[in-house]
Amino acid sequence: MKRRILLVDDELAILLTLKAILEMNGFEVETAGSAHEAQQKLGHGVYQMVITDMRMETETAGYDVICAARKQAYDPATAILTAYPLLGSDWKNRGAQSLLVKPVNTQDLLRQIEALLVTHEDQKQKKNRDHRPVPHLSTPGHSTPAKKAS
Repeated sequence: MKRRILLVDDELAILLTLKAILEMNGFEVETAGSAHEAQQKLGHGVYQMVITDMRMETETAGYDVICAARKQAYDPATAILTAYPLLGSDWKNRGAQSLLVKPVNTQDLLRQIEALLVTHEDQKQKKNRDHRPVPHLSTPGHSTPAKKAS
């Protein structure tokens, strides 16, 4: 099964180039040309990762996409792709797990995406293990003996 990525950018040339690169490397890629379109697609599909440009309709439209992605039950990995890397650590505080800087070398981009997907999947599995219900020690119909007061 191919891993699905939602790629969001308002620059058509970048969107189509990255889509082609990712598809040639085994990903299934759906695109959105705006934060608004991405938010709609997030609610109707399931993606392992969301990569979004920061500056689209607004200077911080990418954060809207990240916020919408983080609300999805399927919990995709999230990355911001930007030509303006001077975001400080705000991108981490807003829910993005990675910052990808344009222009990016193809091999570097693929390596960073693979690393993020592996790390994110490990975190999801750990979270699922940590939230498993603890089995009860007593069997149905039998009560556990009460402690004697001393």
